[in-house]
Amino acid sequence: MEAPHRTDILISGGGMAGLIAAAAFGADGHRVICVDPAPPITAEEEGGADLRTTAFLQPSIRLFERSGLWARLSAHAAPLQIMRIIDAGGATPEARLVREFDAADISEAPFGYNLPNWLVRREAAALIDDMPNVEFRPGTGTEELVTREDEAIARLSDGSRIAARLVIGADGRDSVIRNALGIPVRTTRYGQKALAFAVTHELPHRNISTEIHRSGGPFTLVPLPDRDGKPCSAVVWLERGPEVERLLRLPNDTFEAALNARSTGILGHLTPVTRLSSWPIVSQLAARFTGRRTALIAEAAHVLPPIGAQGLNMSLADLSLLLDLSRGEPGSRDSLDEYQRRRWPEARMRMSGIDLLNRTSMIAPRPLRDLRAAGLGALYGIAPVRRLMMRAGLGAGRD
Repeated sequence: MEAPHRTDILISGGGMAGLIAAAAFGADGHRVICVDPAPPITAEEEGGADLRTTAFLQPSIRLFERSGLWARLSAHAAPLQIMRIIDAGGATPEARLVREFDAADISEAPFGYNLPNWLVRREAAALIDDMPNVEFRPGTGTEELVTREDEAIARLSDGSRIAARLVIGADGRDSVIRNALGIPVRTTRYGQKALAFAVTHELPHRNISTEIHRSGGPFTLVPLPDRDGKPCSAVVWLERGPEVERLLRLPNDTFEAALNARSTGILGHLTPVTRLSSWPIVSQLAARFTGRRTALIAEAAHVLPPIGAQGLNMSLADLSLLLDLSRGEPGSRDSLDEYQRRRWPEARMRMSGIDLLNRTSMIAPRPLRDLRAAGLGALYGIAPVRRLMMRAGLGAGRD
């Protein structure tokens, strides 16, 4: 049998987390191979393009700067200066409670920046294409993994074998790497689905991200750069599954009316400008994040509802710590033990918080929605609590 090709880092998965990981490890001087069964879709108009956006918080922006990716992304990013929470759980979908969290209360910088997912993939793929020590192999997946004390050997779908000091599973919620390690997962299904699309609107967003609670799940408007000379935002709309299916079947004008009713008119009239995408909402946590010479990041390790900009930011927190721990011997037992010790409890804690927020946002009975509004109003009205929650959301003081 032919000897395996050797590298420092093998990344299984070429989604956003995998491509960013390849760029970051490459920028740190490691030899990297990244594989994915499918090529990245890097244009908004292509079929199958990921039309969601991600609010990258400041710790993630620092990782982008470290990898060289921020220079490619900054011109396309919309800053997030204020996070606004609205309760619209009364008899009609109108704002009856508004609380705002201003980044200026804790920092001179905004909370972060919002970017389209397809664009991040495009720029990450372009960056690693320019790195002589990084190889991206789209159209090639990982099929088998054997781990040893000194290396892990993966067999790829093209028949080749790769020996790496560290294998990173960034291959999603059905991770081949996690399954090869025999790591179980705990999954919670909420009976919800999310709709994601972009809208233009009459009023400027003023770099404010708005999360509106009524029932079924939060309705979130996240700033984007202007589109065709008009203010633009990304929408993530969570509802129970049957309601999302009903919304998807509506004629365009009826859907637009439902959209504007749900938005409480906070940005004036909203007009959809991209196709709708939808996906089921679950939370999922792997029983552990490591094996011999192997680490799980992103959705291979944890999946959670799109609330509070925690999903991909948690994934990049995984990556940032793994980078720091890999400065000596990538994949060493000590480094992976430390990664497990620090990231798994942090992920479990944040998932518990997001689970509570999501279940609270799903409340349907009117009396319970009234209690929710009263509780949120009291909690968010206490200045020290507000600052603590903002710092916790950013991951300040952790990792």
